[in-house]
Amino acid sequence: MDLLPPSRIRVPDVAREAGVSTATVDRVLHGRPGVRPVTVERVVRAAAALGYILDTSPYAAQARRPMRLVFLLPEGSNRFLSMLGQLVGETRARFEAFGMTARSEFIRSFNPELLARALRDAAREADGIAFMALEHPAVREAVNALAEAGTPTVTLISDIANTRRAAYVGLDNRSTGRTAGYLMARFIGRRPAKVAMIAGSLSYRAHEEREMGFLHLFAELFPMIEVVGLREGHDDEAKNHRQARTLLARHPDLAGIYNIGGGAAGIARALREARREAETVFIGHGLTPDTRALLIDGTMDAVITQNPRTILMDCATIFDNLRAGREAMGGVGRSISEIILRENLP
Repeated sequence: MDLLPPSRIRVPDVAREAGVSTATVDRVLHGRPGVRPVTVERVVRAAAALGYILDTSPYAAQARRPMRLVFLLPEGSNRFLSMLGQLVGETRARFEAFGMTARSEFIRSFNPELLARALRDAAREADGIAFMALEHPAVREAVNALAEAGTPTVTLISDIANTRRAAYVGLDNRSTGRTAGYLMARFIGRRPAKVAMIAGSLSYRAHEEREMGFLHLFAELFPMIEVVGLREGHDDEAKNHRQARTLLARHPDLAGIYNIGGGAAGIARALREARREAETVFIGHGLTPDTRALLIDGTMDAVITQNPRTILMDCATIFDNLRAGREAMGGVGRSISEIILRENLP
């Protein structure tokens, strides 16, 4: 962009820089209503970048103010999500490079009304919100209301259908479930066998899609392997321990367990108590200190994961794009899953 001398900057130049009409620029700079907050910020920043706003202007402070982001994550014993929330604070300098501040907030898991309320509360002080979505009308209503008010939202790890969320950052979860099924089938071999699944909650679209992919893979390619059931453990180690104990008691010949969500340590404990850790294929998600240890001691056979730092920086890029009026996913690559075994631990 060739910069004009400040004295020659005009409203059309600001409009062109912001990607809006001259009428919108005029409304914003004269403080008239009818413009969404994100558009106001885009116009103000464009005007400031061109030198059209002087330091004495009431918009000067707004032009310099960082974009405020909030990450809403489920609390509990899902170590990957806890690690993601901790990284928000640890990567403060990376967000500052984007002209942003970021903080994480943990809320009670699997409660859609509470999540909807947390979204509305966060919007009072945030310019953008990233969150792990639950499929529920209350959450959809909150997301759409925030979009209408000009506060963009980005879903993380688990998406939500039929909303005005700005973007989704996460894996193709149906493909991920198929990958888990394929790995398990190859570990077991082409023989009749039984396998089971333990999910966090099917209220998470990610968990539902992983289940569908897992089931369809066996029906399509390995019909000799029977999937004997799905249980929900709510990403809680104690609940997962009870669910895994029940599965192992009912199916003494169980050949594999796919942990769709968190709480892997509880399943591992049940396998050890039944002395089945060496013969039962155990596949799960999220490389964390506990799943790393389980890979090393041989209790887990494979972990499907994604880079948490990449998740956060993809969010920063998306919110930066939205602030600048660009396509939300511009410059954001497809989320890539990694298959971690004991022999290729990073």
